[in-house]
Amino acid sequence: MPTKSAPASVPAEPASYEQALQELERLVVSMENAQLPLDQLLDSYKRGAQLLSHCRARLEAVEQQVQVLEAGQLKPWNDAP
Repeated sequence: MPTKSAPASVPAEPASYEQALQELERLVVSMENAQLPLDQLLDSYKRGAQLLSHCRARLEAVEQQVQVLEAGQLKPWNDAP
């Protein structure tokens, strides 16, 4: 009787934008430099897509907060007082 493999664990949500970005950078380097088996390559790609989505969502949330703080008008960063 064939045995079923345990389901792959779902990676934890990154604690911060910076951690997500670091993990994403490590994944890209490992995918570019290593000869990974196809299944592992696909898993790495999926995780990278999740991390990218997390980073984009955090950036959008911060942008919305800046808009509120600036009364709805985004101002260039180089116009600091």
